[in-house]
Amino acid sequence: MTLNIYETFASIQGESTRAGVLCFFIRLAQCNLRCSYCDTKRAQTLQNSRTMSVEQLVEQADLSGIDLVEITGGEPMVQAEGVCELAKQLIAHGHTVMIETNGSLDLAPLPPEVIRIVDWKTPSSGENEKMFLPNFSSLRPVDEVKFVLMDINDYNFALEIIRQYHLAEQTPNILFSPVYGVMSCGDLVQWMLRDHVPARLNLQIHKYIWGPFREGV
Repeated sequence: MTLNIYETFASIQGESTRAGVLCFFIRLAQCNLRCSYCDTKRAQTLQNSRTMSVEQLVEQADLSGIDLVEITGGEPMVQAEGVCELAKQLIAHGHTVMIETNGSLDLAPLPPEVIRIVDWKTPSSGENEKMFLPNFSSLRPVDEVKFVLMDINDYNFALEIIRQYHLAEQTPNILFSPVYGVMSCGDLVQWMLRDHVPARLNLQIHKYIWGPFREGV
């Protein structure tokens, strides 16, 4: 079985609750959404992709010597069948597997061992009406929900979604991620303190280390 791949690389996990941990990344090509703040636009289509087999990808992960593997994109679940097989094989080889997904496609086919980092798109993304709601009623404590925020309207939207869908009762891992170079981290912290938000400030530390445009990090 093969997958359309944009890039693979070893680095640190730049965000999520595992920020700073060594991680091997498998970035798939193709995405079904076009978020305004997307920072991986070159991975949205097949134009810059190559085909790799599941076996080749697992071998690369093994050779990296790194336990943690993140499958990201693009949107991994566009290639759901191949991604599920890849995840199964990585788990069989002893890897801890995370998937970062935009939240618009069904995650039920994934092996239960996979840790899910699920975006809930905010209004500034232009895609907030496309969430697959069953993904957010089957969260586990190990899973994570991420809100990418550009402004106070996104922040208030996230607060309402957390309340309406009881997200904090399902997982302690709710991430507020300010768009790099657009939203003030200081303002976001002040709002979170004021409102006692059950969320974690999520900075993309790879951008602070290497800048916002470098790939393969």
